Amino acid sequence: MKKCLIVQNGFHASPSSENRYLRLKEELEKRGVATETVTTDKVVAYLTGKGDIALTCFSMPDFVLFLDKDNYVAQMLEGLGLRLFNSAESIRLCDDKMLTHIALANKGVAMPRTIASTLFYAGEDKGVFLSEIEKYLDYPIVVKGCFGSLGKEVELCSTREELFEARKRWLKLPHIYQEYISSSKGKDIRVILVGGKAVASFMRENKSDFRSNVEMGGKGKPFTPPQSYIQTAERVAEILGLDYCACDLLIGRDGEPILTEVNSNAFFAEGERVTGVDVAGAYAEYIVRNID
Repeated sequence: MKKCLIVQNGFHASPSSENRYLRLKEELEKRGVATETVTTDKVVAYLTGKGDIALTCFSMPDFVLFLDKDNYVAQMLEGLGLRLFNSAESIRLCDDKMLTHIALANKGVAMPRTIASTLFYAGEDKGVFLSEIEKYLDYPIVVKGCFGSLGKEVELCSTREELFEARKRWLKLPHIYQEYISSSKGKDIRVILVGGKAVASFMRENKSDFRSNVEMGGKGKPFTPPQSYIQTAERVAEILGLDYCACDLLIGRDGEPILTEVNSNAFFAEGERVTGVDVAGAYAEYIVRNID
């Protein structure tokens, strides 16, 4: 019997994260896989005084289902020779939104015009960079933390004053400035992929906010996107080397897909509800087929 270590975030609990964990655990065990779970508020792995990596108080699994974004832990587990779903590198590229855009640049994937904030450690910001941003982006401008989930670290600035205040808040944190795709206000297309292939797709729509995230009040509804959306999402998953992900695609002015984010550990309760697709089962089946 194969044994799976499931790694969960130990500091964030929600109905969506609990649903994801329980559904995947259930589907793996239905397929004869024994599971053990650890949360990252405990020490999962560490570097010993001899310079090697040790796994703490858990018997060595055959593989790891990594449901977190802690790349240090992911890399240490891979350093022990374990196969992770997703890999540490794929998680790293998706967790940092600017790295996601850089990895997909020059690959034929349409994305919003994006400017990375300069690194800022000390001294006074005299507004030079703010003026530079205005040369390349029209208002309103999206300000987004490089690290964050559920739409919480995203702002829309309609004036220079709002942008100035947002920059002050974000100055010492990694963040980006993006073109606002007004044709997709409050809605996007989410494509869920397993093994690089689309298994479910639906629209997320929020009539009271420019952010479509379910956690911000958005609702999923059935939607069959044009094939170009599926092709774009599958291309993105291939480039980033993802076993599982959700690609969020904005709707361009002419209906074209514009990639905004890729989530390597996306929740899928809303996707299963809206589409009727057994996402957890599809992912578990893929994992079982791809372990030695």
